[in-house]
Amino acid sequence: MFEVILYEPEIPPNTGNVMRLSVNAGARLHLIQPLGFSLDDRLLRRAGLDYREWADVRLHDSLDDCLASLASPRLYAASTRGGRAYTEPCYQAGDALLFGPETRGLPGAVIDAVPDGQRIHIPMFPGNRSLNLSNAVAVVLFEAWRQQGFAGAARR
Repeated sequence: MFEVILYEPEIPPNTGNVMRLSVNAGARLHLIQPLGFSLDDRLLRRAGLDYREWADVRLHDSLDDCLASLASPRLYAASTRGGRAYTEPCYQAGDALLFGPETRGLPGAVIDAVPDGQRIHIPMFPGNRSLNLSNAVAVVLFEAWRQQGFAGAARR
């Protein structure tokens, strides 16, 4: 299982989409406060559909509290300032994937606290700023899960 961490998410539909994604990929979702919305927000519920009842969502007062609750997992921080493409690391079950808020990304101090080799980015064409948060989480989470042979997935 992977740990998906959203640092101070701002837009309810993005978090609802990530909630749904986490359930479908067997990941646990961690939300770092402050949130830019209420967990009862109708847009969050709409985007997450009925997956909220199945999602393993944990709310934390800080990133440090979150990481302490996870017994210091290997942390990958996704940022446009990351030095490695998200496809380069060899992900392991239990790794934590950290994503920043939609309008500003991860703060410099947070990125600086992550080892260089664990600061990842998603390649984009020049002149573009970023992907939608829920799309970025999907890209990275599915690569990590793919490397695990989609362990636990239903075969159809």
